[in-house]
Amino acid sequence: MKKLTQIGLLAIVCLMVLSSSALADTPIQISLFNPIQIAPESESVTGLRVNFIYGKNASLTGLDWGLVNHLTGNSMGIQTGFIGYNEADFTGWQDSWVSITKGSFLGLQTGLYTSCNDGSGIQYGFVNVAGSMNGLQLGFINKASTLNGIQIGLVNIIDQGGAFPIFPIVNWSF
Repeated sequence: MKKLTQIGLLAIVCLMVLSSSALADTPIQISLFNPIQIAPESESVTGLRVNFIYGKNASLTGLDWGLVNHLTGNSMGIQTGFIGYNEADFTGWQDSWVSITKGSFLGLQTGLYTSCNDGSGIQYGFVNVAGSMNGLQLGFINKASTLNGIQIGLVNIIDQGGAFPIFPIVNWSF
């Protein structure tokens, strides 16, 4: 009982330390499929989001786990599942079979297919696609419109400014 009281007090202190904006967000989201989910899609999640089939929310700060994870606003944390789709910026680790970020991506993006508009960090997948990429693309097929970094794979494509437009094994641009 004493441990339970200590855990409860610790949880209350942690909640008090959180900023007021974080308190306005939903701490836990569970979704069967949108709109059958605890919080509406217009709300943000700060904490844990579990999507059994399909979940959609404004943004996320925390852990996003599920079959199809869809976020419309800037997000930060870990996103893992079958499909991870972010309409805005994402910072952290996106690990899905299909990982797509329409905005800027900062961190590690892994999956069979990874895609971002503007990436900084590492893309590690079977097929990696980026508008502009700062960092490393490691996969079977790597494609970037512009690159400041290295591509390692069987087929490496840099549309503008690369050492070679298409080159096997290693391609680069600095």
